Amino acid sequence: MITFQKIRWRNLLSTGNQFTEVDFREHNTNLIIGTNGAGKSTILDALTFALFNKPFRKINKAQLINATNERECMVEIEFAINSRDYIIRRGIKPNVFDIEVNGVALNKEADDRSMQRILEETILKLNYKSFTQIVILGSSTFVPFMQLTGAIRRDVIEDLLDIRIFSAMNSIIREQLKDQRQQIKSLDLKKENITDKLQMQKKFIVEIERQGHDQIDSNKDKIKLLGIENDTHIEHNELIKGNVDDAVKQQEEVTDACKKLVKLNNLKGKISQKVASITKEHKFFTQNTVCPTCDQNIEEEFRLNRIDGVQTRARDLKKGFNDLEETIKVEQNRERQFNQLSKEITKLNNDISQNNTRISINQKQIRDLENEVQTITKQLKNRNTEHEKLAEFKTNLKKTEEELATKKEDIIYHDFAYSLLKDDGVKTKIIKKYLPFINQQVNRYLQLMEFYINFKLNEEFSESIESPIHEDFSYSSFSEGEKMRIDLALLFTWREVARVKNSVNTNLLIMDEVFDSSLDSMGTDEFLKIIRFIIKDANIFVISHKADMFDKFERVMKFDKVKGFSRLVS
Repeated sequence: MITFQKIRWRNLLSTGNQFTEVDFREHNTNLIIGTNGAGKSTILDALTFALFNKPFRKINKAQLINATNERECMVEIEFAINSRDYIIRRGIKPNVFDIEVNGVALNKEADDRSMQRILEETILKLNYKSFTQIVILGSSTFVPFMQLTGAIRRDVIEDLLDIRIFSAMNSIIREQLKDQRQQIKSLDLKKENITDKLQMQKKFIVEIERQGHDQIDSNKDKIKLLGIENDTHIEHNELIKGNVDDAVKQQEEVTDACKKLVKLNNLKGKISQKVASITKEHKFFTQNTVCPTCDQNIEEEFRLNRIDGVQTRARDLKKGFNDLEETIKVEQNRERQFNQLSKEITKLNNDISQNNTRISINQKQIRDLENEVQTITKQLKNRNTEHEKLAEFKTNLKKTEEELATKKEDIIYHDFAYSLLKDDGVKTKIIKKYLPFINQQVNRYLQLMEFYINFKLNEEFSESIESPIHEDFSYSSFSEGEKMRIDLALLFTWREVARVKNSVNTNLLIMDEVFDSSLDSMGTDEFLKIIRFIIKDANIFVISHKADMFDKFERVMKFDKVKGFSRLVS
């Protein structure tokens, strides 16, 4: 239960620099009177400003500060909840917002917005709308329960029944569900991605194995072909070597032909010289009978003998020359044969060298291919890296599937909890439980005020009203006085529900001008009976212009304007 103890304010609206203080617990019934503008309703703005940082009336927060002093607007309120005493201080120019619990200030590291949330949700467990439905009634700016929207009506009832926690839980679960669905979506995508990678890795391993084996087979085929080619080259070399040997032997047989040819040519030269000399001598003795040098006659016998001798030698030399030329031709043929054999031997040796080069190249290729086969074979035997990747993908897939299964199981429970915590779930069941009590109490208070109708709220908090005259009425169908009776009955009922639930139960009840326009004398009398004898454990404050009800209240508080400032004068 919230027990409001005291409130004090200064420089608030028409109130000056001196604190105005009201003790809430001093009397059970209190009448606040004063002329228009005297400040009798300022207590309402002081209350809501201190607790909720907003005025009760439809004015701006900045308009709360006294227009003359223009600074040091301050409201302090004291209340107790169970064994804890609270003091709330709120001010303008300078801005002040302090909360004390048992004389100790709350941590000021939190900002004002966070502090306000703590005050409403943790301490008071009331928001502005619910507070005004339970504590205040009848101001011109006040919106009665029956004029609220269905959503706000629900909020008020949920506050009274202390089931707003279900809405908070519902909001939390809704966010969790949103987050879980997003996580499931992400996990589904992750699972799909890992599955694709796993399949790709499997195909990659199969492919590299296939390529490896294909490469091994291809290399082995190449090695075989290169071996055959080398064997061909070796066989060819053996044949060539045989030809070289034959050529060398033939060459050896004609090796001395060049030397002989030189000698024979030299001999041919000498013979040619002798032939020239003999020819000259023959010509001399043939043509001359007298010596040209000494002019002596050459003996004829001598000349003829010399001619005959020269001719004989000439014939011998000619025969020898002819024989020599035949021999030279033979030796020239042998020389050509030698040169031809040399060229052939050179060509054959070049062929052998080329074949050996090809054999060396092929052998290197064979070694490289064999090394590549060994490397590929080793890689195929030791594919640890790729298989480790595959194992890692499998592990991640299993982990993701397990996580996904857990999330999907969780979301089932959260969906169930969410459905329970929706407006048509647990809250509706609780509301259904209390609706008969609520309707019973409303009609009880209506009857106490001599208003005989059958008022009912349904699960959507819409009213149905039956009267002895009309079967189907609505709130808007009644006069202002009748509406006030319904508003009062609801107010009293809400306080009764709060008392039964002990959720937002409070000692304070303030009613502003409920007698002045809407209630007739009979209604006023019945209302006074209710607040005096029916409403228990309450400190009730009635704000009114009427001054003829002094004897109906334990205390009368009068506000007046003194030198332009509102003051509590009695």
